[in-house]
Amino acid sequence: MSRSTTPEAQRALAQETLPAVERAIMEVNYFGPVGLTKAALPLLLAQGAGSVVVISSVMGYLGTPMRSAYAASKHALHGWFDCLREETRPTGLHVGLVCPGYVRTQISTHALTATGSANARPDSNSTRGIAPEACAAAILRAVASRRDEILVGGPEIWAVRLKRFAPRLWTWLLRREVARGRFGPSSPTRP
Repeated sequence: MSRSTTPEAQRALAQETLPAVERAIMEVNYFGPVGLTKAALPLLLAQGAGSVVVISSVMGYLGTPMRSAYAASKHALHGWFDCLREETRPTGLHVGLVCPGYVRTQISTHALTATGSANARPDSNSTRGIAPEACAAAILRAVASRRDEILVGGPEIWAVRLKRFAPRLWTWLLRREVARGRFGPSSPTRP
């Protein structure tokens, strides 16, 4: 993998993504936050208060083409931190999960391709996302309010609710957007 890449995000078909790329994304997005939390947990539990707030993604609830390893890493975060929240609730420790949608950053430009090279181009979803400052302000409000979960972003955060309450409609809309080229190739599978 190139040094210019950030093994956090992905823009590649699942069937073409090398296992090393998937492992790199899991190391950064799952094992990093879990390891850091485990290191801090004894002190937090001993003081009987505090907050652990992990930054996940709307992709922790959804799956879209070209992001299989990224979505898997975020789904894993949700599972682990949901369990930690319930295990530590009696201790006074707050565990929060922040799930941003699209934010105007270089994440898609630096995302990993199937072979681990940099994607090297922005995608339209990221360029239309909310400002990083707006995302940071929403995260600070979530921490201050000690909410268990918060969705941050634009209209894409409604996809989470739509998938939960109207899954067939969500699937139809997603497939329409895929056909329009919003998530990569118009056909997520190749012959």
